[in-house]
Amino acid sequence: MANNLSERTFQYQSSLPPLPVPSLEKSLSKYLNAVQPFASEEDFKATVDIVRKFQEGVGKELHQKLLQRAKTKKNWLEEWWLDTAYLEVRIPSQLNVNVAGPGPYLEHCWPPEEGTQLQRASISTWHALQYWNLIRTERLHPQKSGKIPLDMDQFRMLFSTCKVPGVKKDTIRNYFKTEREGPCPSHLVVICRGRIFTFDAVCDGQILTPPELLRQLSYVKECCDGEPEGDGVAALTSEERTRWALAREHLINIDPHNDTILETIQSSLFVISLDETKPYSTPENYTNLTVEALTGNPTIRWGDKSYNSLSFADGTFGISCDHAPYDGMVLVSMCWYMDQQIKVTEGKWRGSDTVRPAPRPEELVFTVDEKILSDIRHAKQQYLESTQDLQMVCYAFTAFGKAAIKQKKLHPDTFVQLAKQLAYQKMHKRPGSCYETAMTRMFYHGRTETMRPCTQEAVNWCNAMMDPTCDVDTKRKAMMLALVKHNTLMAEAEKGKGFDRHLLGLYLIAKEEGRPTPELFMDPLYAKRIVVSISAWKSCRETDAASLFNNFSSSLHEMLVLATTSQL
Repeated sequence: MANNLSERTFQYQSSLPPLPVPSLEKSLSKYLNAVQPFASEEDFKATVDIVRKFQEGVGKELHQKLLQRAKTKKNWLEEWWLDTAYLEVRIPSQLNVNVAGPGPYLEHCWPPEEGTQLQRASISTWHALQYWNLIRTERLHPQKSGKIPLDMDQFRMLFSTCKVPGVKKDTIRNYFKTEREGPCPSHLVVICRGRIFTFDAVCDGQILTPPELLRQLSYVKECCDGEPEGDGVAALTSEERTRWALAREHLINIDPHNDTILETIQSSLFVISLDETKPYSTPENYTNLTVEALTGNPTIRWGDKSYNSLSFADGTFGISCDHAPYDGMVLVSMCWYMDQQIKVTEGKWRGSDTVRPAPRPEELVFTVDEKILSDIRHAKQQYLESTQDLQMVCYAFTAFGKAAIKQKKLHPDTFVQLAKQLAYQKMHKRPGSCYETAMTRMFYHGRTETMRPCTQEAVNWCNAMMDPTCDVDTKRKAMMLALVKHNTLMAEAEKGKGFDRHLLGLYLIAKEEGRPTPELFMDPLYAKRIVVSISAWKSCRETDAASLFNNFSSSLHEMLVLATTSQL
């Protein structure tokens, strides 16, 4: 990971190309292709007409203005995307925006085992601190796609980063600096039973060792065990954004020291949540751990932190992270690194057991009043109500994996996306509008573009699969056409040639200039998009996560059989 010292983490940043603006004609043609599977003939004709008018009229003007903007900014989308997708959104972040999931360590070194929580937490924390140090010293290898360097800017956002709520729009505070840029915060925050503590993760220039971290975590746990729970101010971060912003302003007005505490939490490297639950999980069934990571106790995680490490009482782990400052692959890179390190060391610490003297963790105690306590109660209540409506399954599909798919010379991601399409159509007897992320990190500060997996080719293939009169050869040919189409669209999206962000840019230019919303964006087909993952709201009668998983599994099997017959 840090093998080639001649390449520094951020060395290619200044030479990355700017994000391109796609051609208007091509974007609109892709848009029409994307909505066609959901449209009746009549609706589609109307949409074609709206698109033509847009292309010849207001769309042309807006596109020119977008090109002008792209001349003055190396990434014309960056601020817009952050604001529209994350910072202006008012719904609670924790369940709707944050990324959360289980740690995979139970598959190798750390099966669920009582009495191991703090020891394992100190080792996993140590590995996370090593990763922070790799980025801080710029020894983390810059990622590439083939030989093309990718933008590494989001890696600065993993540590010492926090979203701060605003009444109309949130902001992101990032306190991270590389060694060459200057000093950077090095303290951690630990939350346990609604109480918040902090200690420095570095002593005399050296990162604390697992035995030293264990002493600090044990101290926190001992303080909290047998004592009443704290006020649980952290629960406010799970609230609707404007409500949280107003509660935060009130909190600061009560006592200026509260602002200092908030600053300590915001600037901390990350948060360690010591959770008392035991969400027993296995490599075959991660459901309990996933549910707990996503919907667990709101008083022990700071929902706005870019990284909350969740340490459960049975020695298993999860994470909950704010999605605004970075995308999933950045987190995956760190989690993969930690998983490899824990595997290699068999989850043990083989270094020195010497524990250097260091100050004890300090408790951060907010001054609260009746209004804040009532806000905390309200936050817990709304969080509880929405978590009870969430249905989640997380099973491992163990019949075959990436290797078997690659052996058939197929792309695993495309294969899985098409299986999702088939699963959805089996269940709902209609195409499922799906959203897959393509990363645009080949460009300066690039984040994501949307790739629409529900192509006409995918729909044709699903129809063939569900038609009892269709022979294997027809099904196989239809699958191959769908796979090729998906791969083409994905490659184009990664090169900045998707259509979603382009249309968003045209919409936002019209909005900024105070123009009326162009007809294209009012068209019912423009709004007809459902995002499906295997979590569902129980209150929605149509969706059932477990049935979708069963359909998904059978779809994967059918596809592998088809791919196998194609090689006979």
